[in-house]
Amino acid sequence: MTVLALVLGAALAMLVVGAVARPFLREPAPASDTIDERGELEQRRLTLTEERDRALDALKELEFDHRTGKVSDEDYRRLVGPLRRRAAETLRALEPRAEARHASVARRG
Repeated sequence: MTVLALVLGAALAMLVVGAVARPFLREPAPASDTIDERGELEQRRLTLTEERDRALDALKELEFDHRTGKVSDEDYRRLVGPLRRRAAETLRALEPRAEARHASVARRG
């Protein structure tokens, strides 16, 4: 009787462990295999972000080169303005309300 109880207990324990572990052992079914494409707005934001990063990196490098003497004062003054304008334009374009502001200005003008 004791041996039968041990065998039944072991079998029941194995069934319980199997039932509990089953969801963790099988592969989940993917909802979709397709890669989501970026929308037009998201693609524009990504482009602007990359342009902003390039402009800020160029400004940082120009500042460093000017401080170390690789770029003369005259060249620095000539180059820093356009870089700052480009960085400012992309920062303004990335503002959350920039699109709405541009649309309202276009309607007024």
